[in-house]
Amino acid sequence: MELRHLRYFIEVASEGNFTRAAENLGIGQPPLSQQIKSLERELGVELFRRTPHGAELTNSGTAFLVEAQRVIAGAERAALAAQRASRGETGRLRIGFTGSAAFNPVVPALIHRFKLRYPTVDLTLEEANTPALLQGLFDDRIDAVFFRPGSTQPENVQMHRFADEAMKIVLPSAHPLAGKKRLPLTALAAEPFVLVPGPAGVTLHDEIVRACGEAGFSPQLAQPAPQVSSVINLVAAGLGVSIVPAAIAQVQVKGVRYLDVQGAKMRARLALGWREGDVSAALGNLVGLL
Repeated sequence: MELRHLRYFIEVASEGNFTRAAENLGIGQPPLSQQIKSLERELGVELFRRTPHGAELTNSGTAFLVEAQRVIAGAERAALAAQRASRGETGRLRIGFTGSAAFNPVVPALIHRFKLRYPTVDLTLEEANTPALLQGLFDDRIDAVFFRPGSTQPENVQMHRFADEAMKIVLPSAHPLAGKKRLPLTALAAEPFVLVPGPAGVTLHDEIVRACGEAGFSPQLAQPAPQVSSVINLVAAGLGVSIVPAAIAQVQVKGVRYLDVQGAKMRARLALGWREGDVSAALGNLVGLL
């Protein structure tokens, strides 16, 4: 028994006439009659009672019609599900991001657009540092990551670079220099620093150390922080000063001031990365929104 046999049967049942059903199906009436007879032989029952004006369902035919319609409807739902999955409209997408990346407006904006366009995709989010995110990508636990790339592209990772982000100095609001709008890095030479040390914050850490080195000093780590978002609270507690991506200034914690960096060219890099060769339709849809 094939799906086409069920469709033929349903059409004849709907029309109550072999000739009209054949016309609707685009086949000849004799072949249609032969297909229905073959179906009746296979089932061992009579489905139609032939009349001078057409055909009417027998009791067996009436019972068979209910189930045949369910089978066809189920097959159509299955086909639709497969087609939607192939277009990335269903399934899952696992996205990772660093704590500092989440504050950059391009990250929530892209996730929001994806969720609006593909609401039936199961979207899961995970926050971690860049090394952990890249490992999750390699281990196939995450499909795409918003991370802070270094000066070289990670192996086996495709990535889209976003615009580099400026950096800001963070001071306790009671600091003597907190009333300034901008400061050169040299003003921080004798200050204790609150930083996310490598490897957890390797990219931003290296950028800060590089820029301070060009300014003639090495930042003195007074207090390590587990993640960039924690840096602000530790600065507010008076444990030191820091330098963070400008988007972090959205974190309005009482007891801190954000100042522009004067003179030094400091940038925070941000990218979306995914495994090379990943052909997931849902991932393709995310990348397509860039």
